[in-house]
Amino acid sequence: MMFRATARHPALILDDVRGARKMLSGVARVTALEGSRHLSELVGAPVHLKCENLQRTGSFKLRGAYVRISGLSPVERAAGVVAASAGNHAQGVALASSLLGVRSTVFMPVGAPLPKVAATQEYGAEVRLHGQVVDETLAAAQEYAERTGAVFIHPFDHPDIIAGQGTVGLEILEQCPEVRTIVVGLGGGGLAAGIAVAVKALRPDIRIVGVQAEGAAAYPPSLAAGHPVSLDNPVTMADGIKVGRPGDVPFAVIEELVDEVRTVTENELSSALLLCLERAKLVVEPAGASPVAALLSDPEAFRGPVVAVLSGGNVDPLLMQRVLRHGMSAAGRYLSLRLRLTDRPGALATLLAALTVADANVLDIGHVRTDPRLGLTEVEVDLHLETKGPRHCEEVEAALRAEGYRVIG
Repeated sequence: MMFRATARHPALILDDVRGARKMLSGVARVTALEGSRHLSELVGAPVHLKCENLQRTGSFKLRGAYVRISGLSPVERAAGVVAASAGNHAQGVALASSLLGVRSTVFMPVGAPLPKVAATQEYGAEVRLHGQVVDETLAAAQEYAERTGAVFIHPFDHPDIIAGQGTVGLEILEQCPEVRTIVVGLGGGGLAAGIAVAVKALRPDIRIVGVQAEGAAAYPPSLAAGHPVSLDNPVTMADGIKVGRPGDVPFAVIEELVDEVRTVTENELSSALLLCLERAKLVVEPAGASPVAALLSDPEAFRGPVVAVLSGGNVDPLLMQRVLRHGMSAAGRYLSLRLRLTDRPGALATLLAALTVADANVLDIGHVRTDPRLGLTEVEVDLHLETKGPRHCEEVEAALRAEGYRVIG
């Protein structure tokens, strides 16, 4: 689905981004730009992946956090900083503060993944768990700032944050000067706004496309209304772009400079994450995979060369396991079947032999003998199989039918 932006004056200029780059020299990595043969064939033009998932702390967030904290006065630094985040911004603020010798306190939701909590602590922050959702955590951090005098470091709604994220855009122009389209995940808007400020100032011909999760897409109604609009209940696996309201500062930039905002489904996100892992050998979180999801959903819509920004790689192992299962299912890599067999010795072994010949891997199997729908000598078998894709699923079913098996579901 596509939405177009309307006009409003941006809040930053190219010099802000260039200044941020000087601050980040020796701090943030110049992350790699990797070509993707699979996506290039799909799009019909070169596609490159900007690997911010390989940035220090595992995401682009260090860039903006460091620039923001660097700009604080000595008095403000002495008071310390506070932030609220479910993960990426938390780690960026923690590391940036440690590098600059500033005390940091980070509020995280009670249910935040343990690896992200541990990493934030290891980077030097005091972590306080509060609230079940990020909005509650954010309110607690702001209250702490008012009570203690600590400086609140917003994850996206500040010019310094946006300028820091914009250094990604400068790197893209240097690494791929022939780029025609940049695709970037869109949550609160800091990264997309920063890239837009840098890129459009130097190359206004380049098309910039923001990507939101369908269940957390606050920008389409906001762009239609001409001002930030809040979502009641954003829902998506992509917690890095699960933001209920655009930031005022990035919204003004995005409305002016971002050419298009697209949405992607949860199935498309999980398929994109699986593709990054299998084809590019890159661990990417769902939010980071959103540009790839957009390319997969409508490959002919993007003029190449294309750069897709993989914004982060901090994915909880348990979530990764669930998302991969979901992605494999969406890609037709799982097959669930229900068969009826004659209940006699060796019947199950014969069925498993047929599946072996069909090259299907059995993940789970269940027997039902007590259903009143079954005949006296019948047994129902539930099969969950791993396959090589949709065509292989069809081949497995055809092979079973050819062996005389009755597939009932």
